[in-house]
Amino acid sequence: MGYLRFVIENRLFLLAGFLLCFTSSFGQTYFISLFAGEIKGSFSLTDGGWGAIYTIGTTLSAITMIWAGALTDRFRVRQLSFGVMIFLALACMAMAYVPNGFLLVFVIYALRLMGQGMMSQLGVVAMSRWFMATRGRAISLASMGFAVGQAVLPILFVALLLQADWRNLWIVATVCILFLIPVMQILLRQERTPQSMAETAQSLGMHGKHWTRGALLRHPLFYMMIPLVLGPAAWGTALFFQQVHLTEVKGWSLVSFVALMPIYTVSTIAFTFITGWAVDRFGVKWVVPFQMLPFALSFAVLAFADTIWMAGVGLVIFGIGQGMQGTATTAFWAVFYGTKHLGAIKAAAAALMVFGSAIGPGITGAFIDLGIDFPDQMIPIALFYVGGAVLAGLGILRYQRDLPR
Repeated sequence: MGYLRFVIENRLFLLAGFLLCFTSSFGQTYFISLFAGEIKGSFSLTDGGWGAIYTIGTTLSAITMIWAGALTDRFRVRQLSFGVMIFLALACMAMAYVPNGFLLVFVIYALRLMGQGMMSQLGVVAMSRWFMATRGRAISLASMGFAVGQAVLPILFVALLLQADWRNLWIVATVCILFLIPVMQILLRQERTPQSMAETAQSLGMHGKHWTRGALLRHPLFYMMIPLVLGPAAWGTALFFQQVHLTEVKGWSLVSFVALMPIYTVSTIAFTFITGWAVDRFGVKWVVPFQMLPFALSFAVLAFADTIWMAGVGLVIFGIGQGMQGTATTAFWAVFYGTKHLGAIKAAAAALMVFGSAIGPGITGAFIDLGIDFPDQMIPIALFYVGGAVLAGLGILRYQRDLPR
């Protein structure tokens, strides 16, 4: 089935997945970090202090995701998305009125849990469960919501930030989410597979069985995949979280750096589609081990970049990694561990991812306070990515023989 025909026949469900991923933007680091300067100024925070608040709030959301993410196994996307979007809107409204740094921790917790955590979980789990033979394409198309959000919202809100108070812009974000709630309910009046909870609608994992989360946590492959899940979340989050600091150190304007987001997004989109095709054509086991290498190269380029043009090159390479990871990693859990308990399994992975996004800003912020600028931290980060790629490759090479034939 060609992409165009696939999109036309499944347009309502793919659009729902796209909007779920897009709406997660309001709890993603690249959006929250746009207000880093204003937040630090309003609450008299250093880079380390702001990073610590972000780390605590995000870590709490990661712990909660272990339980909350499993709700996708029990409730329909239509029901669960309604509640999650309401709470995300309330979190955005709370950000507009938060009075002090102590309460800011809880606002960050809510934004990260409902945005990066649950909205992302809903989008990718729905695609993995609704589609089997075309799972790679479905995930890649829905993941365009992440890419579009990252391309459009930073430019739009940085421009608005020049004209309006930062707190008022969080009210704008609240209105955007409330507008999307009825749209989502209309799109999902009838889900693609009403029998999606049935045994016959599930695909099997290794050894031809349905893996539970407990079985996952007792299996060695899961632990070999931890750096692959943790790394992009930790250091990718740090890259955008520290974008204000990075541009100051490099002598670039924030507006110029944010203006690079469209070319980064084009790169992400291109490799999201390429990866979706590759997963369906060759199998996820041949894609996952290589997705960390573009991240390593991008951080090496950004470490030595001395012009905004070279920064653009680094972000394009980083976008290749993002495009590969967003599709391949999601498909990996469904292929190796099955789809019956995918919500609970993906929740464990999502908790790792959210935890990674918590420690990245905290670690890099602490080193910045110690006098080690973020560009000086990038080569060790690149080496982390390489190590994660090797470990994941060895794990997949060992356990791919257990997949159903």
